Amino acid sequence: MSIFSKSLLFRGGLYISVGGRHYSAAAQAQLREILGSQLAGIKEAGTFKAERIITSSQSTQITVQGSDKKILNFCANNYLGLANNPEIVEHSQKLLEQYGAGLSSVRFICGTQDIHKQLEKKIAQFHGREDTILYASCFDANAGIFEAILTPEDAVFSDELNHASIIDGIRLCKAKKQRYKHRDLGNLEEQLKASDARLKLIATDGVFSMDGNIAPLARIVELAKKYNALVFVDECHATGFFGATGRGTEEYDNVMGEVDIINSTLGKALGGASGGYTTGPAELISFLRQKSRPYLFSNTLPPAVVAVGLKVMDMLLQSSELTQRVQSNTQRFRQAMTKAGFTIAGENHPICPVMLGDARLASKFADEMLTRGIYVIGFSYPVVPQGKARIRVQISAAHTEAEIDRAINAFIEVGRSLKVIQ
Repeated sequence: MSIFSKSLLFRGGLYISVGGRHYSAAAQAQLREILGSQLAGIKEAGTFKAERIITSSQSTQITVQGSDKKILNFCANNYLGLANNPEIVEHSQKLLEQYGAGLSSVRFICGTQDIHKQLEKKIAQFHGREDTILYASCFDANAGIFEAILTPEDAVFSDELNHASIIDGIRLCKAKKQRYKHRDLGNLEEQLKASDARLKLIATDGVFSMDGNIAPLARIVELAKKYNALVFVDECHATGFFGATGRGTEEYDNVMGEVDIINSTLGKALGGASGGYTTGPAELISFLRQKSRPYLFSNTLPPAVVAVGLKVMDMLLQSSELTQRVQSNTQRFRQAMTKAGFTIAGENHPICPVMLGDARLASKFADEMLTRGIYVIGFSYPVVPQGKARIRVQISAAHTEAEIDRAINAFIEVGRSLKVIQ
């Protein structure tokens, strides 16, 4: 019998493969019991995250499995409303036909097409940087940068509420790791002042995705200059729609060009597909092509996805209309909800967390909203801290004023019925 056969023999409580590998039925049963017990605990706490199945394209109006009715979507990262834009879809189909489904390779072997270089150049142009390197996701970009450039002689200073991908990326490096209190510049300065590291790297989200609040980037840049440090910013929830022309947090805080390294995503505002990138000094990008493990050992970004990025970059380089629209929609929602008596966290950002506190209440509130045709999701521990459960509403440029008003009215109706507001 071939050693590649998938047939298994059962002997004495063990499944034995023909190739000689052993699979213990007892160990698997133990695993099932342990995980099953933990899952039951998650459900009991009201923090179990069920997945609703969408049966349409991503848009402001979608259909979900079990219903043919259109519901209004207020929980996607589709900030510019481009996830199903006809021009983008058409361009993606065109390049799919021309360049194929994928490269079956990593970049440095035989996986770099001219369109990959074109997209990297356009992203660098958009951000006003020297060069860009593409990744399969921004999670990969964050996983690939700290380990590559930082040594035991260096130190990294990370905001305590940074995204999980930044935290995981920092864990991989051998630099001295220090965490400063959320947006606490006094605490950050104390740590910078005490450090004798060769390279000092301050790492922060530009916009913190659970709360919609913003890094004090101008003051961080000042501290970086004072203590000879570098600044790294994750702009996933800012690129393309935040700041006057969508250039992100550094534009919003009037420090354009003063951030050393920007990581961001193609999977949110920039078409909603996938892909991430690092943009910055030419030497850094060249070094990452040599040393960044997620880049070196991951397949090339597919041509159809690259096509989405190319088309979106062209649109943003030509006009800021969508950026301005999402900003006006955000202001409309935040003002009306605050007037109604809700507590809305964050700062003038399309992420509008409706704070509820209790995990069960957040889950029930989201379910009640769905019965009224509004798709939102309750967030609770461990995604957010204990006692900080909320409905995270996300506003899009594609939402009409009528759709925003409909969502507000539904929030008021459910909020009164659940005694969240008067």
